[in-house]
Amino acid sequence: MIQVKIFDTTLRDGEQSPGCSMNLKEKLEVAKCLERLRVDVMEAGFPMASAGDFASVNEIARMVKECQVAALARCTSNDIDAAIQALEPAVAPRIHLFLATSPIHMQYKLRMTEEQVLERAKTMVAYARRRCPDVEFSCEDAMRSGLDFLIRMVQAVINAGAATINLPDTVGYATPWETEELFRQVRNNVVCGEDVVFSVHGHNDLGMAVANSLAGVRGGARQVECTINGLGERAGNASLEEVVMALKTRHDAMPFETKIDTTLIYRASQTVYNIIGQKAPMNKPIVGRNAFVHEAGVHQHGVMANKATYEIMTPESIGIRDNALMLGKHSGRHAFEEYLTELGYRLSPELIGQCFEQFKALCDRKKEINNADLRAIVTHNKVAERVDAHVGFELVRFVVYTSNFTSATSTVSLKKGREKMEEVSLGDGPVDAAFKAIDKIVKPKAHTFELYTINSISEGKDTMGDVMVKLKTEKHTYTGRGLSTDIIEASLLAYLSALNQLVQTEPN
Repeated sequence: MIQVKIFDTTLRDGEQSPGCSMNLKEKLEVAKCLERLRVDVMEAGFPMASAGDFASVNEIARMVKECQVAALARCTSNDIDAAIQALEPAVAPRIHLFLATSPIHMQYKLRMTEEQVLERAKTMVAYARRRCPDVEFSCEDAMRSGLDFLIRMVQAVINAGAATINLPDTVGYATPWETEELFRQVRNNVVCGEDVVFSVHGHNDLGMAVANSLAGVRGGARQVECTINGLGERAGNASLEEVVMALKTRHDAMPFETKIDTTLIYRASQTVYNIIGQKAPMNKPIVGRNAFVHEAGVHQHGVMANKATYEIMTPESIGIRDNALMLGKHSGRHAFEEYLTELGYRLSPELIGQCFEQFKALCDRKKEINNADLRAIVTHNKVAERVDAHVGFELVRFVVYTSNFTSATSTVSLKKGREKMEEVSLGDGPVDAAFKAIDKIVKPKAHTFELYTINSISEGKDTMGDVMVKLKTEKHTYTGRGLSTDIIEASLLAYLSALNQLVQTEPN
């Protein structure tokens, strides 16, 4: 089998898409997931973009030891210097340079001639190579570039020291047959050693990012650039889980393999979705809720006879276990910790203790506990850990009175440290009344609700409600999560989680 590298850019290309920004703690959590997933390279960010990006790249470079850490840079000495400095703690750093090569980009964005672009690329690749042993160069908008100029550019940057050549479909314009042919043409017309790796980076504007990435591999690319859940600008990037599972499932058509531990794919996907405050579309390939569900009678009959009739991969292959949970209210902490480890979680002793206490409390409120419940408990506690909820406002108790012919009334009691506060408010329904009572206590900056959703964790009337709240101010968006068998309580917990982030970041 031929080895294909996975270059994950969730923390750079994925994170810069609208509504997907992450703080430092969240980026570190994703980086840990990617390292355990065994990606070959993770692109940690764009250090020159902001002080926050620089800090996150630096922290990730210090933390990650099992894979390469890359930083993006434009073809300027200042960008390269910033990237080098941010990557200083990395075990295996990579500088990722980019410069546009398509006529439309060169004319309207760069306002440079082909020769000027060529000279800039050569000079900056050489500059970066003198300071970093591994340099990747991306010909931005390669799929709309002239073939002759693209070949000249690729040869020039290889000669200048670039070890990886990325030919990205920056605007999601290409088709699979065009992508495969472009890689073949460029590879056949440049002189390079076996150590030079060609890379494919697809965007999904026409829904072909994964297909184009696989076509690039068929054309000679040995690195695929992708993101968890396909996050990215506009319609997103090629989805890591789809690329990896396609290569694993179709060895007969594509004799390639990756180092990815596929049993951690579902865990990584859920981590990223939870951090950005989104849910996987139910029909999302590989990780969507319906990916392994069969409703049609013919399908159900076939699956019962032999799963291979309608399942080309198993839920277990991506880390989804069945709901045969052998834990209950009498289970000890050690058994609980071992089970979480089997589900792919590696938690601190403190976090395990918090999850265990919630698990025991849930056992008293719910007849049957399943894996979805456990994942929800872990997610809720990890969110609380990331946002330092313990230094903010905590819910003590709440009371709501409501009917279909009177205004709802709510009394909410909160505490912050040792101080307890209580307020009463009317509202258009119990949740609105309770939120208004909380606002009276917290007195946050002006904000709007960008999202308020309630989802059931599992089946049954006693299922837990998972509430997600997104608050938007002039500067930032804050995501809160709440979990309870009482949806009003879950709503209050989610709102407080988001408000705690807001008041910590933007105090009055």
